[in-house]
Amino acid sequence: MSNKEKWIDLAKESYSKAYVPYSKFPVGACLVTKTGEVFTGVNIENASYGLTNCAERTAIFKAVSEGHLEFQHLVVAGETDEPISPCGACRQVLVEFCKADMPVTLVSKTGDLKETTIAELLPYSFTDEQL
Repeated sequence: MSNKEKWIDLAKESYSKAYVPYSKFPVGACLVTKTGEVFTGVNIENASYGLTNCAERTAIFKAVSEGHLEFQHLVVAGETDEPISPCGACRQVLVEFCKADMPVTLVSKTGDLKETTIAELLPYSFTDEQL
């Protein structure tokens, strides 16, 4: 089994831990550091919907809080018919912490894959260069 297949399995397995009592829409993410460490994340809902945190941001925040700032791959998996796509807020956070050419694998509930990059997810992104 390749590393990427392991990462896909971890993302899919992690969404069973999602806290989604309102939407019933679990999402899992697997973020891999440049050194090969893996951080999973799930979406965590709140009755005040704006306070909900997505799986991608959970994985990034876990990694950054442990001192990791360089990443090599992200996998996002969800119970969707088509490969799941990160929301706009997640895309902006990804741009903050990941290189534009970093690979991203999006996975559907049936295992269909969409390969993309950070730059393709958020073209014309807002970065520190605009500050």
